[in-house]
Amino acid sequence: MTVEWKDMMLDKVAIGPVSARIYQGADYGKGPPIVLYLHGGAFLDSDKHVDRPVAMSLAKAGAIVVAADYSSLSGNVFPKALEVSFSVFTYLANKRAGLGDRKSLLFVAGEEAGGNVAAGVALKARDQMPDALDGQILISPLLDPFMGTSSIRKADAIGMRQRWTEGWSHYLSGGGCHPYAAPCLCSRISGVAPALIFTAEDDPLHDETIGYGARLKEAGVGVRQHVLPAGTGWPSIYGGKSEGAPDWQENVSHHFESFLRDVSVQPQLH
Repeated sequence: MTVEWKDMMLDKVAIGPVSARIYQGADYGKGPPIVLYLHGGAFLDSDKHVDRPVAMSLAKAGAIVVAADYSSLSGNVFPKALEVSFSVFTYLANKRAGLGDRKSLLFVAGEEAGGNVAAGVALKARDQMPDALDGQILISPLLDPFMGTSSIRKADAIGMRQRWTEGWSHYLSGGGCHPYAAPCLCSRISGVAPALIFTAEDDPLHDETIGYGARLKEAGVGVRQHVLPAGTGWPSIYGGKSEGAPDWQENVSHHFESFLRDVSVQPQLH
């Protein structure tokens, strides 16, 4: 499916106007799912509406993807980054911003740092807007501020250890480590929306991603978890060096399509 995009301003968001790039397939169907997409960048990059391959992959599966610039208003610092993102989520949940229709399912997605914020949005949605979120898509979410897993040792090889260290320091500089800021430390994760989770065998974030998926399953949350083989160029999704040319996009599109079918058939999966 050919994907088109346009830039727009979400000017009625409660926290203030938020710019967004909207991705959608040229022939998306009736009542398409809406995905709030939160970009990566180690809590250091602004959005700048550059091309987002993950957002493109989700749009190819038939979704309307709202790639919101949560960074400009928040400075990529907690809790502001979460507040901005949740404000956009609330706006989409109530109004859909003229996108899709009332039957459109609503998801939140993000990779790396954006995956952290997406997981936080899912937790906050459970607490403040039950049943408003139909699913969360976590793509190598950056969840462990202590960077204590075994797989994170691979971070040096792809040039990300120092960047993630600096990113965590920046993100938590607002003070404290709230469970919404580091969802892997959250003691109460039951009742959140179903999750579609991605990582890869050569991903330094593999262990924290798998660990969070396991905890969600233990808490009774519906989880679809996919580990791509090494050599797919996976670290490139968040700026890591990778020897292989990226060829993971079709995997993301395919598994998102399956996830959509599951959620549509079992809307109370969570």
